[in-house]
Amino acid sequence: MEQPSASVKPVYRRVLLKLSGEALQGDHLFGIDNSKCCRIAQEIMGVTQLGVQVALVIGAGNLIRGADLCAAGFDRIAADQMGMLATVINGLALRDALERKSIPVTLMSAVAVPSMADQYDRYKAQEKLQQGYVVIFAAGTGNPLVTTDSAAALRGIEIDADLVLKATKVEGVFDDDPIKNPKAERYQQLSYDEVISKRLGVMDLTAILLCQDHGLPLRVFNMNKPGALKRIMLGEDIGTLIQASE
Repeated sequence: MEQPSASVKPVYRRVLLKLSGEALQGDHLFGIDNSKCCRIAQEIMGVTQLGVQVALVIGAGNLIRGADLCAAGFDRIAADQMGMLATVINGLALRDALERKSIPVTLMSAVAVPSMADQYDRYKAQEKLQQGYVVIFAAGTGNPLVTTDSAAALRGIEIDADLVLKATKVEGVFDDDPIKNPKAERYQQLSYDEVISKRLGVMDLTAILLCQDHGLPLRVFNMNKPGALKRIMLGEDIGTLIQASE
């Protein structure tokens, strides 16, 4: 792996990146777009070349939505289990994209799929990160009724990440939907309490409370902007930073 330049020093040691399943589908309404996976891998490579340790949690909205399955008549628990397995599929796609760029990577699943991924183990994950591997966490927490947002917060705490990064398709957190309202204003910084009181819907409440209880900062940013992830690692104020109030 390329070593970081002595003159370029990241401000973070270890980060956890939360990607939605939709991040892999590109312009399509369903499935996995190879070019999108390759672009994400390229962005991650730029961060690892700085010497930053990177872990990922991936959703599965591009393949399965538990709420839609429930609305169609499926049992909620069964729907969530299908969603967990779908995140493993997305994890395999990301692993392949990273491997094709010669980036050391391992896929860990919270549910047992021994022929495809390692069983999640906190200590093994930390060891792999220290060795320079990108670690992909799939299958959420392994439990139904728990979102991948909460899984991201939990894994971030467990691996002692410095920051959780929530990748979205907009520039950060706004006071209104920026897609519907072009006059919506972006927040540069927020406290956890403000996110909860304003009902901003950044992540689900459990995820926000986990980050708040453990003092884990969260930054929401637009992953579609080339180089944004690397610039955040170098200390640029991109997107919206959420942390404890001073």
